[in-house]
Order: sequence, then C-alpha cells, then structure tokens
Amino acid sequence: MTLRNLVSCLAVAVLLQCTIILGPARAAPDIETYGKLPGIELVRLSPSGNRYAFIAVVDEQRRLVVAGVDGQLLFNSSVGDSKVRDLNWAGEDYVLLTLSATVDKRIDFGHRIEFYNAISVDLREKKAAVIFANTPSVANYVFGYYGSTSAPGKDFAYFGGISYAQNKTGYFLDHAYADLQRIDLSSGSTTVAARGTPKRDDWLLSPDGTVLVNSIYDEETGSWRLFRGDKRADLLTQRNAPIGDVGVIGFGRTHDTVLVLDNSGSIDLLEEVNVETGASEAVLTDVSVTEFLFDPLSRLLIGARIHEGTGAVFFDPRTQESWDSLPAAFPGVQVHLTSLSADFARIVIRTDGGRDAGTYWMVDTATGQSSPLGYEYSTLLPRDVARTQMVRYKASDGLEIEAVLTLPPQREASNLPLIVMPHGGPIGVRDDLGFDWWAQAYASAGYAILQPNYRGSSGYGRDFRQAGYGEWGKKMLTDISEGITAMAEQGYIDPTRTCIIGASYGGYAALAGVTLQQNTYRCAVSVAGVSDVYAFFGWQMDRFGFNGSTARFRREVTGAATEGDDIMREISPMTHAEKTNAPVLLIHGKDDTVVPFSQSEDMSRALQGAGKTVEFVRMDGEDHWLSREQTRIKMLKESLAFVKKHNPPD
Repeated sequence: MTLRNLVSCLAVAVLLQCTIILGPARAAPDIETYGKLPGIELVRLSPSGNRYAFIAVVDEQRRLVVAGVDGQLLFNSSVGDSKVRDLNWAGEDYVLLTLSATVDKRIDFGHRIEFYNAISVDLREKKAAVIFANTPSVANYVFGYYGSTSAPGKDFAYFGGISYAQNKTGYFLDHAYADLQRIDLSSGSTTVAARGTPKRDDWLLSPDGTVLVNSIYDEETGSWRLFRGDKRADLLTQRNAPIGDVGVIGFGRTHDTVLVLDNSGSIDLLEEVNVETGASEAVLTDVSVTEFLFDPLSRLLIGARIHEGTGAVFFDPRTQESWDSLPAAFPGVQVHLTSLSADFARIVIRTDGGRDAGTYWMVDTATGQSSPLGYEYSTLLPRDVARTQMVRYKASDGLEIEAVLTLPPQREASNLPLIVMPHGGPIGVRDDLGFDWWAQAYASAGYAILQPNYRGSSGYGRDFRQAGYGEWGKKMLTDISEGITAMAEQGYIDPTRTCIIGASYGGYAALAGVTLQQNTYRCAVSVAGVSDVYAFFGWQMDRFGFNGSTARFRREVTGAATEGDDIMREISPMTHAEKTNAPVLLIHGKDDTVVPFSQSEDMSRALQGAGKTVEFVRMDGEDHWLSREQTRIKMLKESLAFVKKHNPPD
C-alpha cells in the first residue's frame, strides 16, 4: 500500500475499514494478525496543531510520517526495525524520535542494558541527525529527555548525556552519570546546561532554557531534595522516600510553581511547590491520575488523564466542557486523549474497546468535527473484536477485586474455557477496558480472558495499592485465582478448563499458580517471568546496589526483612518445582534486561530434573517488552498451541 493509498484509506467513515479488507464473509483472523505491530502509533500534534507526526506501517515498512492537517506530506522515512520508544515535537520544525537497543557492557556499566538514542528530524531541510553523534565530548546515548526551548531562529533540545573528560591524548570516560546537555538542533552543537552528580539528578527548565529547579535523590539514604536553580545551594524542600517514589513532574499551573508527586508518606500527595517561597498546595486530590497534561507551548499544567468520568479533567471550564462532549460522539468505545494543540483547538484521540480495535482521530474542538487518522489493526473487522467488560468479585478477606473480562466473538458467553492473564508490575499497574492485542488473540481462538487487578494495582486508591506490599506470592496470588470461582458462579466459564498466562510478574504468577498453588490450572505459560525470587533480587542488587531504592522496594513488596530472608525462597516457584501439577511453557527473550534470561533457563532445568512436563521457547533479539513483531507473533503461536493442547477450546 502506498502512502497515497494510505491517506485515502484514512478518510473512510467510522466503523469502516480500507477497501482492501472489505469483501465476503471469512473465517476468524489468523493469530499473526494480533501479533503484528500496530499500523499506526505515537500520534503527536505539533504545538500549533497544524502538523502531526506518527509511526505507521506503509508497504509493510515501519515509517516516520509527518503531515500537515491540510494533507501536505512533510516527511516520510523508514525507521527499519528500530525499537521506537517515543516521539516529541521541538517547536514546529523538528521532530525528536527516541529509539532503544540492547547493548552489552557499554560505558562502564558492567552489564547488559537497554540504551537509548535520539534522532532529530529537521522538517525544513528534510534531514535527520543522531543526537550526540557528532559530539566527541559526549557519549553517543541519551539518558532522559528534558524538553525543548526556542529563541529567534533557534530551536534547542535538552537530553541527559554523559560528558567525557579530556586530556592531551583525547577524550576518556571518568564517570557514568549524566549531565544536562543542550543541543542546537540546526547545527547539532552541544553545550553542558547543568552538571550532574553521582546521585540521581533531575532538572526542570524555565521557558528561556535556564534551570528552574534541580532535584537529587540519594540512593543510599533515600533522601530526596529539591533545589532552586542548578547550584544545589538553595534548598526548597526535602522528603524521605525509601523506595524513590517522589519527583518533579513538571510545571504547576504557573511558571513560578513546580509539580511534585510524593507517594512516600502516609498519603499520596500531588503538590504545587512555589519556587520563590517554598510554599505548597495540593492539587487534583479527588481523582486517580494516569497521566498529567501540559500545554505544549507554555508547558503549564492544564489537567490530567484520569480513571474516573470521561477520562480527563481540566482546570479550564470551557476546555472541560469541550472534552466532556466527546464521549457522546463515540458511543460504545473508550476515548483516550493522545495529543493536543496549545489552544486545545485541535486534539488527537484514540478510541478502542467495544468493536473497535484501535482508531486514531483528529478532532476540531471548535466545530466538533472529527476524522479518522488511521487504524491500529486495519485488517480486523468490527465482528472480529472480542467484547470486554469490567467484572467484580471479592477476595477471601473481603477485598473487592475488579477485573477485565474478554469474551470470545461469536460464541455464547456461557461455560467457556478460561485463560487467566494477570498483569506485570506488580505494584502500581492495572488492566482496563479497551483493545488488548494479547487478550484478543486468545479470545479469537474461543477462550474467555480474565485480567484481575489484584491488590497493589493502581487506580483504586492508596490503601488498595499499599495492600499489595508483602503479598508477593500470597494474597496477590489468591486474588487472581479467586476470580475463577467468581466467573464460574456468574456463569461465564467452566472452572475445570482454566490455564494461566502472564509476563514479568504475571509470568511469576503463572509459575506460582502451578507450584505454590495446586489443582487450579490445566497449564501455565510464563513469558519473561521470575522463577527464583532470591536469585532475581540478587541479580538486581548486583546492578543497583544493596542499599538503594530497588533493594528497599523488593524487601517491601515481598515482606523480606533482609536480602537473604528465607521468604524469598519460600515464594519462589523454582523452590517448589517438584510440586508442579500442570504442564509449563517458558518463553523468554535473550535480550531481556529486566528479568534475566537465566530465570527461565534455571526453571526449565528444575522442572526437567523433577520429571515435569516443560517446554522452553527462546527468542533471539527480543527484550522484556516484546518489542519486535516477529517474536510477538512467535510468542502468540507457541503459547496458543500449548494452551490448545492442554486446554482445548471446544
């Protein structure tokens, strides 16, 4: 499909797809359809709202596309099979693309790590340049993006970058922490805007590019301090945050305030801290925030995406009224704010859920007119999309659990085989209504999918989140399995025909479900899951230290008193490999930098040694997040074949 065909395809009416997929009735889509990377993603409006950029699949290639709202194509270039992580505008003439790659033992980190690069695309010159690539004094990787500023005839971007030291023979590395680097996007020249420290630094820039505040987190003590300017001499406030759950989010509602999110105390606080006086004021106290919204020009806080109501709250009543009118125009689907112009005259929204597999829309808020920009899964017809709904049940201790239930299309919602699919994290993450490519793939094969938001999940208040601490492998686990009985009582599923599948902590839960628990699941699939909690935390300590926030978080979430606490072995599936009472499939990417590949290797050996049924799928070139299309498809094919073998859908 050419770009011209793509553009004409995007002009179709709601709920229709491109003509290339319309036609007579057909069978359910192949499993590969769900594993493909989205046909369009990361749609971002320029500050004026007159341009937009996105990643698209065109002629089976992933491309960066930039266009004007008038239909003019401004840029179109392949990004190959790069792992695209983010896309931002710097003014009206530059697009910044953030990519990542798994790298072995670089820049003296001593271990495999996911490194990030950034590419600046000059729309006037129609050319791209890698940030720091031509700056010999800075390592060729970025460590955080800190925004952009403009001056007459100049646009600047700010990234964290490791500065090299210099002697008579050239540049050399003498530290592994980042400074704040300012890049002139027209020339590529780089200067140090602020010096970093061996502690964890963060900066917020004023509109003129000077450092408004600098925060420092001390990993050893858990102390977080906020300073005015960049000299670290004028202390504004400090907090004790043992697990590092405090930081500057951005500006408040004025340029003399900064927004501080502090979840380290007895209550969660979102505060505007006045940079001049140090006085603070709580904001957005009665909503569950999923993302903060800032004006793209002033960078001031204007609202937030939230779980409640219409999904977003704004301080300006007219903006709120404009947003609240949108859901009525898109009945039966979830509406997500994706990008906005400086004056809220244009916004980009994404709809999904219901019978919508994911659609991006350009909305003119003044006229109320909307037009589709593209479809994430254009070959899926509405009838192919499985229904989702929220269900509720009570855990054994009375705590109410909410879960997403996905029901297979064109099947009666009764006595169905079930796949339980817990999310990763485990703390501060949740599943919600909408199109989930992984759940939808299994539903297309005839399974009901249950995604429980067990204790510790976000969006249900501080007490619910805190209830997850100390419950790794305990009540977190029973919160998941108790959903099976509840769904059976509500008539949806056959409780004797259940498997469990998950990734990361969800992979741990899958393994724990057939080792720590018994006679619950017919099979388990662990994707990049933790099998040996003690070894996993030891691996993390080697990377991050034994006295830092990571160590303290792991102790809290497991309930361990020390790093060597026996509780870590007691809740490890590998410790109980001989108790495994169902077939296990292990899937793991060799480039995983979050949960080491050895976690699945060791579990495979332990299960084999115990005479248990186990299969192990190794995925070359794949990371923790299933970033590549080829391996996403492989994971779906292998896991679905395994589940069909041990828990047939019919």
